[in-house]
Amino acid sequence: MGNLQRMGDVHRQQPKILHASSVRGAQIFDRQRRPQMKSERSFRVIPTDSNTFNPRLFGRSGAVATSHYLSSNAGSDILKRGGNAVDAMVGAVLVENLVNPQMNSFGGECPILIYLADQDKVVSINGNMAAPAAATPALYLERGYTDVPDEGALAAGVPATPGSLITALMHYGTMSFAEVADNALELADEGWPLSVGIVEQKGFGIRAMSETFRQDWPASADLFLKNGNVPAPGSIIANPAFADVLTRLIEAELQASGSRQDRLKAVYKEIYGGWFAKEYVACNRQRGGVLSVEDFQSYETFVEEPRSIEFEGYQLFKCGFWTQGPVALQTLSILKHFDVRSLGHNSVEYLHLLIESMKLAFADREQYYGDENHIDLPPVLLSDEYGRIRASLIDQDRADATLRPGDPKRKLALLPKEEWQDQHAWGPGTVHVDIVDASGNMVAATPSGAWLKAGEIIPALGIPFGNRMMTFYLTPEKHPNVVAPGKRPRTTISPSLAFKDGKPAMVFGTMGGDQQEQWQIQFFLNRVLFGMTIQEAIEAPKFSTDHFPGFFAPHTRLPLHVRIEPRVGSDVIMELSRRGHKVEIGVDWSEGFLLGISRDPETGVLEAGFDPRGSKSDVFPCYAQAW
Repeated sequence: MGNLQRMGDVHRQQPKILHASSVRGAQIFDRQRRPQMKSERSFRVIPTDSNTFNPRLFGRSGAVATSHYLSSNAGSDILKRGGNAVDAMVGAVLVENLVNPQMNSFGGECPILIYLADQDKVVSINGNMAAPAAATPALYLERGYTDVPDEGALAAGVPATPGSLITALMHYGTMSFAEVADNALELADEGWPLSVGIVEQKGFGIRAMSETFRQDWPASADLFLKNGNVPAPGSIIANPAFADVLTRLIEAELQASGSRQDRLKAVYKEIYGGWFAKEYVACNRQRGGVLSVEDFQSYETFVEEPRSIEFEGYQLFKCGFWTQGPVALQTLSILKHFDVRSLGHNSVEYLHLLIESMKLAFADREQYYGDENHIDLPPVLLSDEYGRIRASLIDQDRADATLRPGDPKRKLALLPKEEWQDQHAWGPGTVHVDIVDASGNMVAATPSGAWLKAGEIIPALGIPFGNRMMTFYLTPEKHPNVVAPGKRPRTTISPSLAFKDGKPAMVFGTMGGDQQEQWQIQFFLNRVLFGMTIQEAIEAPKFSTDHFPGFFAPHTRLPLHVRIEPRVGSDVIMELSRRGHKVEIGVDWSEGFLLGISRDPETGVLEAGFDPRGSKSDVFPCYAQAW
């Protein structure tokens, strides 16, 4: 387990327990001095510090990793009923929409990456919401806002999750909507036991929102409080309004004629032009929003070519520049120009280089990323040459305090300062779903938005409004992410899919706002450079930085800030501080929340992993299965 030797010093966080290998003064445990004292009843006599908390999960028929055990059950049920990975993903996400509403709902967003085994190609589904036609900077500024609000009717655009799910099912699935929605419908109708996360999650759970529910949001109080009180974990709750939504969509499918795809088109039309759209818009207008049925009718779900980069024999795929996914690709394009492996996992030199590389990539995110249909995106951001130029800026002994965008158009390491965008904490929403089937189809989906904190429940639909409009800017006018009619805001949510030696190898992802890409990069490098298993790569200690402007208003930044789990070791933390990083020692088991599935191309064996941080941090009860 040498690859995890720097997961380090776990015993420092635990009660003092004598181990044979670490306590030489205690004769009773010293086997060389007192071999006759060895216990005959112990099942383990060597240290367990470098072993993972969760087991390695292997299978050949299917694997599912999700942010809630009930959605994992739904995905595996669909695979076992003969569905493929896309069918299972849609069913699992619908359950996630229901049972993790503090993190996401049906009114949010859902970017998706799919590997199609029979076509040997990867596709990206643009599951991003669109701004209303009436949404302009002037609209918000005239109403007294300095940023787009993060909750309520004016934070809502046209929801994207329904469109991305139906589009994926229509083009790449095999089942009907009724078949994949069966698990979610049953749970919504009959109820499910509340997890600890939905009740207790800091800032976003029912307890944190309970006073707002009681005072201002009666529809939310009616759904989530028990006689005005916060329910205990394990309490049964149902969502009859969302059950009605699913029932109406199933009825639209059953009443339509033609092929499976034709009937799914009827479901899509019901969402974006029928009853669902009308109810959503009517409530939005009643609460002061500006959405229209025409906004829904003009909405389109795009199927796109993903972005990718090659690194150490792997090819990492991400969605386009409307997500922050290319940050991971840009970071790798910088790291290509260093002998990263030789630095050692989570050494001071490794962490410093990784932090400084990320800071450069995130500076470019702030300067250039946005809706590619509305901006002039430099075409060379992901090129090896540009990565080499940017790598030249890194001082391997000292952290840089500035936010330094590059100049890809002129092929310069640093953009002239007069052209920098104005430089103004992570958002806890989002869940993730990974699924691989026996045929080798792979799906990574990251549902987010329209969580409990986004606004009061829409009574007829059982969901809040979406709130992704909050990531738009109102100024400056030329910012790539400034709000505009029909524009899609850049988003943090970002699934991952990777090939190894030209063959599909793994899917993975996480929640975490601005931290998502940072944690995924560390997971990816743990696998690629240090040979860790899926579970080892997930559980290894991690960090994140708030050096760059946050996605979410007020878009603040904390120059040089690094938050790191203490398991990296005190010597490493002290040396990072000496190099100029402003290090915050975070709560252990709080930087991550990853899920992943790998596939051995030779044997077809699948391995699924899930993060103990989900339950340890009272966020969600993530789970994985393989069989």
